[in-house]
Amino acid sequence: MVSKEKMLLDVKWATRQRLQYIEIMAYYSGVVTRSDVAKAFGLSDAAATKDLKLYGDLAPSNLIYNHGVFGFVPSQGFSPAFCDLSPAAVLPIIASNLAVSGGPYGAESIYGLPTAALPLPVRLPTQQVLAQISRAIHSRKKLQVSYCSLSDRDSTDSRILEPHTLVDTGLRWHVRAYSDETYDFRDFVLSRFVAAECLIDPAESSVEYDEDWVEMVALKLGPHADLDAPKRESLLLDYGASGGVIEVNVRRALIGYVLQRLGVDTTRDHSMNPNANQLMLLNRDEIEPFAAWAFY
Repeated sequence: MVSKEKMLLDVKWATRQRLQYIEIMAYYSGVVTRSDVAKAFGLSDAAATKDLKLYGDLAPSNLIYNHGVFGFVPSQGFSPAFCDLSPAAVLPIIASNLAVSGGPYGAESIYGLPTAALPLPVRLPTQQVLAQISRAIHSRKKLQVSYCSLSDRDSTDSRILEPHTLVDTGLRWHVRAYSDETYDFRDFVLSRFVAAECLIDPAESSVEYDEDWVEMVALKLGPHADLDAPKRESLLLDYGASGGVIEVNVRRALIGYVLQRLGVDTTRDHSMNPNANQLMLLNRDEIEPFAAWAFY
């Protein structure tokens, strides 16, 4: 008899994707039906039934059929077998409305959970420019670009970069790259690229040489001193912190963006509005040298 562990390892990737959908749908929507699986993946009812049966065989104690809703509901002892069900992993999946790329759901909510995002201005390059940047990263080649900098001293019609990572700060995308002109690693905002061409020349400065990228530091944050005690306690609960300190491990190159995104009061005397900047930095002297631009 084949063991459950052996069966789990033998599940093909495409099937595993459907089993992950079943698991997320059941746990977070409270029920998963045959029609849910069939519609999400463009399957026949028979094929969807087969996937639900396979899930039941591999995780027999997780789902219970409920005649009242004509579907499977999670049991009291539900334990994920195919995916990470932590909110940090699942919320982006729900927000992207994705089970399979180009699935038949269209604009409908695939998990039955409406989501919304801020209508921020688009700050992206053209498709052609992004393709050249991503190809240079993938093939570890040099990149010739035309880039509009906000700094006069950095303005130039053309430059050679050696990119290694695309970064989403939540407000914009940038690429981390070595500049052959300034002999250092910098952040280049994607929307400021006018043109880009992936060259045949191999990149010489790999990510291992980018010390600010490789090195991690701990941001130590706390509720703003000017907030009253109940608000400070609520913030600590909000961030799942204990001991009065919210600790965030971050690459040195990303420190400023994290402080900016969290709205941290980075003034030395904590003079910002505590209602707008609810957190303050507790280890300023240690952190400031790596992100001076983010400090006031």
